[in-house]
Amino acid sequence: MQICPSILTADFCRIGEVVDEAIDAGIEWIHLDVMDGNWVVNKTITFGPAIISSIRERVGPKIFLDCHLMITNAEDTWDQYVDAGVDLVIAHIEAVEDFPKLIQNLHGAGCQAGLVYNPSTPIDEIIPLLPELDLVLTMSVVPGKGGQSFMPEVEENIRTLRSLVDDQISNGGRATKLMIDGGIKSHNIALVREWGIEAAVVGSGLINDKGSIANNLHEINSQIQ
Repeated sequence: MQICPSILTADFCRIGEVVDEAIDAGIEWIHLDVMDGNWVVNKTITFGPAIISSIRERVGPKIFLDCHLMITNAEDTWDQYVDAGVDLVIAHIEAVEDFPKLIQNLHGAGCQAGLVYNPSTPIDEIIPLLPELDLVLTMSVVPGKGGQSFMPEVEENIRTLRSLVDDQISNGGRATKLMIDGGIKSHNIALVREWGIEAAVVGSGLINDKGSIANNLHEINSQIQ
């Protein structure tokens, strides 16, 4: 399983150092949460293409970068994130009017396309898009609202998606990756892997004041080896 640190919990004055520490610990994929102060419930503004471009310059081409767009205008601004150097753009289905067109635009620009959905989103809205998606991100908390607990009720949707993707692969289709984000720590990482998750976003479970990223990553990995 791929562990993807979210730098949202980092001291923003030390983002470069935190990213370096994560890479030194063995991380190969970094998750970038973009909030516009409008779409998510806590009205937080995080960072945008300029900061992401600086991170890309710092980490070089070998580290995989995704951006999770919790914004209202992903359809109008996706190219700014591609130009900033991300490998994958993940947008909320609830915030995009024409998702097939967004997927087409991203693929046309040489970028992977991902979809993220909330715990309350009907799974039937996602299924028709699966064949063209590189990744589906299941939120296991309400996006943008800090301090929430992991919501185990997302299991059914994840197992449904896992079955559909496996069928898709067996028929020669795209190997759409399944990711989860929200309340993921060492005590539940093995559970979500058993459901069929291949990549997990981890924020405070990795980047906190209780231990180094390397030690926290070791604790998480010890649960899934």
